[in-house]
Amino acid sequence: MPLHPREFLTSLFDAAVKAADPFAAMARHLPERPKGRVVVIGAGKAASQMAAAFEQLAAQAWDKPVEGVVVARHGPVETCRHIRVLTAAHPVPDAAGLAASDALLSAVSNLGPDDLVVALVSGGGSALLPAPPEGFSLDDERALNQTLLASGAPIGAMNTVRRHFSRIKGGRLAVAAHPARVLTLVVSDVPGDDPALVASGPTVADHAGADEALRVIRDYRIDLSPEIISHIAGARAPKPDDPVFANHEVQVIASAQVSLKAAARAAESAGVGALILSDAIEGEARDIGRMHAALARQFHTDPSFQKPFVLLSGGETTVTIGKGSFGKGGRNSEFLLAAALDLEGQAGIVALAADTDGIDGSENNAGAFCDGQTAARIRAAGCDGRALLAAHDAWTAFDLAGDLFVPGPTGTNVNDFRAFLLF
Repeated sequence: MPLHPREFLTSLFDAAVKAADPFAAMARHLPERPKGRVVVIGAGKAASQMAAAFEQLAAQAWDKPVEGVVVARHGPVETCRHIRVLTAAHPVPDAAGLAASDALLSAVSNLGPDDLVVALVSGGGSALLPAPPEGFSLDDERALNQTLLASGAPIGAMNTVRRHFSRIKGGRLAVAAHPARVLTLVVSDVPGDDPALVASGPTVADHAGADEALRVIRDYRIDLSPEIISHIAGARAPKPDDPVFANHEVQVIASAQVSLKAAARAAESAGVGALILSDAIEGEARDIGRMHAALARQFHTDPSFQKPFVLLSGGETTVTIGKGSFGKGGRNSEFLLAAALDLEGQAGIVALAADTDGIDGSENNAGAFCDGQTAARIRAAGCDGRALLAAHDAWTAFDLAGDLFVPGPTGTNVNDFRAFLLF
């Protein structure tokens, strides 16, 4: 191997993240200089990085100041000269997020047709922009989010429900900006890259009605209060044919597909073959982990694939918590623990699964590494990997094994990154 397996896999992760860098992506989508004001708004895990990049690019291209406000996750953020950067809680909303939603709505009020609103949207924005409907409280929206997160529903389905329980999501922020023109630049973290689903589409018209939200609630057995269900049933989000959206533009500037292709190119330049399985794999994390382990074993024994070789995939898995207590970890850690258990004793396979935003779940790791000895290392530390998986405590498992992957926040968010190196 040209590199140590973990170093090599880290280099592929770095290539994937670099391909989703907000500055490089935004430079290709800078609009023409508008006649009126430029108001920047945004929400998501990459919001501060996107705002700083836009501010710098606008200063280089236009002799015109920008203003506005964006909200990012609590923690380190990029600083801007003219755009306010607020922070709020993720994945469960807090009062700071409620204040941030009001700040964004205020920023786009009283604009004219010559003004331009630039909406910088990335994954995580749904939790960062709580704005419960009239008659409901922040506690109601917190309860909704907690129930959705525990349901096992995929991100697109969850955001379909969220769009129908909000004063700001589902295109309502764009309606508040009327008659200004709105340009939405999206760093996508949802399989399929539908911009209406990223951050629950605050500036993108809703193409799925209340019936679709109710179907999600039914199909995933999401236990919501009668009051919330009644509101969702009667919710009317603005539709794409609404004249308000006539002069709006939406661009997906970074996505999982672009990042996986960059990782594949990086592998091939190092003399390692690469195969992208898919950029839109969804499902229960532990089931998808076992499926990847099975594929890795199969490809490892297939003589038609010359080793070294790497299998790449993206998408967003889910973890169904259900009722009862649970441990620490995120979907990537749970995915990889299931894979590690099935790969026990297998030589010549090393894997990395990580969230491209640098944080998987509630801890400081992006994900983890595993190999054929990971399960044995967990046992040697005094614990059983299968018991930890059953308890949704994958973080503890990989911490015991010394296999956590902790690159720190990356400043972008294009979904999950998975790589299985066969050698």
